[in-house]
Amino acid sequence: FNRKKYLAIVDFQPIHDEEEDHAARYEHLLKPIKEKYDSLKGRMSSKFYDETQHFSQQMLFARFDDEEIVSRDLFPAFQSYVQTHLELIQSSERRPEDVKMVLESQKDYDTYSAERDPAAGLFAAMFGAEWAEDFVHDFLFSMSEKTEGGPPPSMPFMGGPPGGAPAGAPPR
Repeated sequence: FNRKKYLAIVDFQPIHDEEEDHAARYEHLLKPIKEKYDSLKGRMSSKFYDETQHFSQQMLFARFDDEEIVSRDLFPAFQSYVQTHLELIQSSERRPEDVKMVLESQKDYDTYSAERDPAAGLFAAMFGAEWAEDFVHDFLFSMSEKTEGGPPPSMPFMGGPPGGAPAGAPPR
């Protein structure tokens, strides 16, 4: 306890139905960035996510407690991803007919992630299930669809909300 732990994910989320379409168009641009940072070559837990859905093969993923990694590796890699994204946007032909497909892909990703994000249980334990659900669906994954009557966020094994506050109350 009281140790800081970090989780970092940086990716160009595939928007095509077939991963091969995404890989052929974009991943060769991202591969040199990933190859440069060994600390960002981790794998997601299959307990929560399927890496073959909504994630590229060049996703940067890391869990760490060494704060130095943020400035040494994560931030420069993030800047490179953003720069690559900007260059892609600037060099891309406008295709208004693809807007609906892109928005649907984002909505699918947000819904998928909102249903699986393990932090939802932590938020529920700390701030209450209703606050956690609103935060996950209305902020973190704002295009997600809420499933009515769906299961509440799973509670992690913790000693309850901080400071003995009742569930749903803000921490003291």
